[in-house]
Amino acid sequence: MSAQLDTLPRLRLMTDADLDAVEAIEQSVYTHPWTRGNFVDSLASGYQCWVMEQCGDVIGYAVTMVAAGEAHLLNLSIVATLQRRGLGSELLRFMLQLARDCGAVTLYLEVRASNLAGRALYARHGFAEIGIRKAYYPAHQGREDAVTMERKLA
Repeated sequence: MSAQLDTLPRLRLMTDADLDAVEAIEQSVYTHPWTRGNFVDSLASGYQCWVMEQCGDVIGYAVTMVAAGEAHLLNLSIVATLQRRGLGSELLRFMLQLARDCGAVTLYLEVRASNLAGRALYARHGFAEIGIRKAYYPAHQGREDAVTMERKLA
């Protein structure tokens, strides 16, 4: 039985010791990834930084900032080889509950306009598109718009 439990993903707080694994995933799944410094700053700022671990390996992570009754999902990523298996949904559900537990009544996020899979994931979890941030993200040629989404938590 314990061998089966070891293969189930588990969530825990991110630590400095996770940064190599987190940075490797970030570099592999994004064309314009966060820097290691972005993660260091998020940890230092007291943001909700969590990793998803399976068999001792970090396979995903999420970073959420919570303040003044609002939460902002800044990053949510799953290693490319394990995407589209429900792990992103599991991590998102956890971050939604965490935001509620921290007193947030709304969770906001931005997602690249071209990231149709991400937008669909968030829509499945009750997020609504509420606006566009023009030229928000760096792109290979210029800048790309972000779709701003929100989810009420109450």
